Amino acid sequence: MNTLPDDLFSPATRAWFSTNFAFATEPQRNGWPAIDRGEHALIVAPTGSGKTLAAFLSAIDRLGNAPVPPKGERCRVLYISPLRALAIDVDKNLRAPLRGIELAAERLGVDFNPPSVALRTGDTDPKTRAQIARTPPDILITTPESLYLMLTSKARDILRSVECVIIDEIHAMAPTKRGAHLAIALERLTAITTKPLQRIGLSATVRPINEIAHFLGGFDDGVARPVTVIDGGARKQLDIEVIVPVDDMADVNIGRDDAGPGIGAGAGGGSGSPESRTSIWPHVHPRLVELIRSHTTTLIFTNARRLAERLAARLNELAGEDLVRAHHGSLAREQRLQVEDDLKSGRLRAIVATSSLELGIDMGTVDLVVLVESPGSVARGMQRIGRAGHQVGAPSTGKIFPKWRGDLLETAAIVRRMQEGLVEEMRIVVNPLDVVAQHVVAACALDEWVVDDLKALIRRSANCVHLTDDVFDGVLDLLSGRYPSDQFAGLRPRIIWDRVEGTIRSRDGAQRVAVTNGGTIPDRGLFGVFLPDGGRVGELDEEMVYESRTGEVFALGATSWRIEEITHERVVVTPAPGEPAKMPFWKGDKPGRPLEL
Repeated sequence: MNTLPDDLFSPATRAWFSTNFAFATEPQRNGWPAIDRGEHALIVAPTGSGKTLAAFLSAIDRLGNAPVPPKGERCRVLYISPLRALAIDVDKNLRAPLRGIELAAERLGVDFNPPSVALRTGDTDPKTRAQIARTPPDILITTPESLYLMLTSKARDILRSVECVIIDEIHAMAPTKRGAHLAIALERLTAITTKPLQRIGLSATVRPINEIAHFLGGFDDGVARPVTVIDGGARKQLDIEVIVPVDDMADVNIGRDDAGPGIGAGAGGGSGSPESRTSIWPHVHPRLVELIRSHTTTLIFTNARRLAERLAARLNELAGEDLVRAHHGSLAREQRLQVEDDLKSGRLRAIVATSSLELGIDMGTVDLVVLVESPGSVARGMQRIGRAGHQVGAPSTGKIFPKWRGDLLETAAIVRRMQEGLVEEMRIVVNPLDVVAQHVVAACALDEWVVDDLKALIRRSANCVHLTDDVFDGVLDLLSGRYPSDQFAGLRPRIIWDRVEGTIRSRDGAQRVAVTNGGTIPDRGLFGVFLPDGGRVGELDEEMVYESRTGEVFALGATSWRIEEITHERVVVTPAPGEPAKMPFWKGDKPGRPLEL
């Protein structure tokens, strides 16, 4: 089908789609009717199958052909992304269909009111946030944490008109406490909207699917709300090669060539140095440079930020040019965007990344994905290699370089299950009481609640559907200052629980506590890295900062920086291009292995 259904889309939208796409994908064909009927929908399909457009096109068409509502009721579609970078990516990619449909409408001589779009994440400055509150957009793109903050402030008023919420990469959040936090936030959102809230979830291949569906839809009186599941069915075509660049991983010196120094080798560490003789890196580096140069665009994934930095530096050194850049969560947003734009525009041949590029960020046409070390899980491997061939019907080509014998064993098991589509089973977190406590304080910060009403709201989330009265009362005891021992006497109560009337309300300062301590992403005590003018470069582990001194040069983002000043909370740096730099490190960086694997 190369055109859209006449009964579901306007002529302008159909004209734009037929001009830009040869056909509608299976998730789109099966998803649009369910979305049009207003049903909760879960679209499960491999990377690059058009899931995001399946969710957004109906919303764009509906908003563009509806009368413009009053200013305070304009926000009708909410898009939630697990990553700020992914939210920014979607914001940019929405511009093409919005502008394209508007131009198609002009050519056809029909009316179309292009929906306005705004982005609100942790990177959004206060001025822009205030502007969003004053002039709400038709489509608001945000993250779970920003949604929570909006629900716990006066900004929630712009969310009362929301009719549809789209949750992207839902599989990345559902099995975590962050997902539980989002699930309760969705119930709080549902409680304040003036119209029934439609939920649309977008997910890569997961199992069991009904677990994600229950997480998305939630429950009413213990009964799961109906969710229409659109299963893309066909698995992504994978072309995976496991490369062991030595004859014997127990003795990497057997059959080796003079490949030069490896990661960690000193300036004079050639093939004869002790580290070079016992390291696999001298065999890996030349192969990586060769692969990068033989492809147009390459993504290299590692499991740790330190390794990403070291690998990028070594590959550039070996190539004799700026061939690659590092990309990870400890780089500032501006630095990450610059690296992404350089890759998309062709100014950069490759990126060495961690999980920062694992999800559905559009990196343009990627020819090859290389994994240095086992990805650690089947789902992570499919997500990463799926970055290659990120178009409908295109195969994903990936190569994996195990680092040692145990890594090879894990890689073999993962690749076999990837080919069979057997990702790890997902289970949601049950009764996360710390998350429940956060939302109780946040909900009471603006309103007084009847205990039974708030309990019923929290139980509508899939994570808390089995929350008992005794356990919930225990949470209220904790928050109201009824502690089991006088050892907790120093803790300040956050709510007032009137047991006679059965109501709870907040104490002074509860809202400030709720918004400054919300979410489940741990504070790792990282030091911000800034330029003298205040521009943000990234962040460093506090132990690395403790071991550093003014005047030293370190690498971040495959770029050298000289430390000018170290304060109690930040490191001030200036560029030091071309100077030898020490590698940064971060503690607790590597992801764990799922029990099933």
